[in-house]
Amino acid sequence: MAQRHCVRLQSGFVRVRLPPRAFIFLNMKKVYLIHGWGGTGEGGWFDWLKSELEGKADVVAFDMPDTENPKIEKWVGFLEKNVKPDKETWFVGHSIGCQTIMRYLEKLPEGKKVGGCIFVAGWFNLKGLEKNEIDIAKPWLETRINFNKVKKHCNKFLALFSDNDPVVPLSDSKIFKEKLGAKVIVKHNEEHFNATQEMPEIIDFIGE
Repeated sequence: MAQRHCVRLQSGFVRVRLPPRAFIFLNMKKVYLIHGWGGTGEGGWFDWLKSELEGKADVVAFDMPDTENPKIEKWVGFLEKNVKPDKETWFVGHSIGCQTIMRYLEKLPEGKKVGGCIFVAGWFNLKGLEKNEIDIAKPWLETRINFNKVKKHCNKFLALFSDNDPVVPLSDSKIFKEKLGAKVIVKHNEEHFNATQEMPEIIDFIGE
């Protein structure tokens, strides 16, 4: 440990001063990254997040099935097959990945809890879609989520939005706050976060 981050006290103990956004997990966390519609588990702020959490958490970035034509049953089923949730499990979702996480959580067995969820550009409503996109999105928009069940399995939520997202209405941020008690952060000029390279708010929230 660098000497400049330590202060020796008269008592003989050493107080450690960590640099900005440095954190230590008492237990190794597992962080699952769930990409959005048409996306993959690589690129952009996903890669940055993997790098930031290296050595601090076990990060798994899935490539979700049939990503150009996402279906609730397939995506939720994929998580059910590949995730073993416990209190050290964290989820980070982008766009439709956020819905996937919530729909996964509401189906968990009684008493099963996860550590926390972070939603980036999550939505319950959409705007500006093409006709073929509306057909794909319709089940996600119309199949209700049981928020009470979701909250039984997680009580720590962060939801990030952009003030100029072309497809997600900013008013959806109120739904995340009201239904899940999520901490909401609105960022400036990030659109749908597809070109975003860093998301320090995620690191800060996991490290709280």
